[in-house]
Amino acid sequence: MNASHANSAAPHAGHYYVPQPTLYPVFLSGGMFLLALGFILLMNKFAPGPWVMAGGSAVIIFVLFKWFGAVIAENQRGAYTDWEDKSFRQGMVWFIGSEVMFFAAFFGALFYCRNISVPALAHMDPAFTLYKDFTAAWPTAGPKGAPFTPMGAWGIPAINTALLLSSGVTLTFAHWGLMKGSRSQLNLGLILTVLLGVIFLGFQAYEYHHAYTEMGLTMGAGVYGATFFMLTGFHGFHVTLGAIMLAVVTGRCLAGHFDARRHFAFEAVAWYWHFVDVVWLLLFVVVYWL
Repeated sequence: MNASHANSAAPHAGHYYVPQPTLYPVFLSGGMFLLALGFILLMNKFAPGPWVMAGGSAVIIFVLFKWFGAVIAENQRGAYTDWEDKSFRQGMVWFIGSEVMFFAAFFGALFYCRNISVPALAHMDPAFTLYKDFTAAWPTAGPKGAPFTPMGAWGIPAINTALLLSSGVTLTFAHWGLMKGSRSQLNLGLILTVLLGVIFLGFQAYEYHHAYTEMGLTMGAGVYGATFFMLTGFHGFHVTLGAIMLAVVTGRCLAGHFDARRHFAFEAVAWYWHFVDVVWLLLFVVVYWL
């Protein structure tokens, strides 16, 4: 934090910073409502559904752009002190903890289906079961699911694993650059991290297209298809959010916003990205490999 920041922060150094009241939360809630309403209309084949979703998405993007912009401006004028920094870090820890629970629910569903419900169907009393020829082999589409080809581990999934692991290395390289004051190392590491994340998403989009058009692997391909797309799809959504956040942080670093002492936003995004990496490793082993 430079001298101008320290001087502007001095008047409230002993008090937790409280921003002025804002309507951003109200607008954000309205945008989320429109997004959910549009999705419901779309699922029920009402024509306005996509337009309502687009409107809700536009409101959300606008509010986030303005709200985060206001937070960045507050930080740049020195409104936040060590007290706020500690609070932000605690909040990020709790947020990532909630994300752990989110993915744990889907991994738990996969475990239940694969190790409990599918074997139970296969070993029911022949006198009562409707599926006498059903076996507990995995992957399965269920007793009456459409045939499909399961996704192998050693093609695009292995490449994507290498990409995400490499992105963790480049992000750590950027962090080291920040801590030792090397702006060129910081910026190069972040740019490479964003690039690797975008390439990952491109490969995943190709994998999905290949699965739907050539492998018969869709959301309707029984329990395997449902769990496959729920886990990998939500992970891809998190990679998308992480890449966007990294791009924003890269822009801020190029503008010289962080230094070795004050860089919570950088660290928060780095924690999030490393969490996404760990989730992918679990996905690769449990969903693709085993």
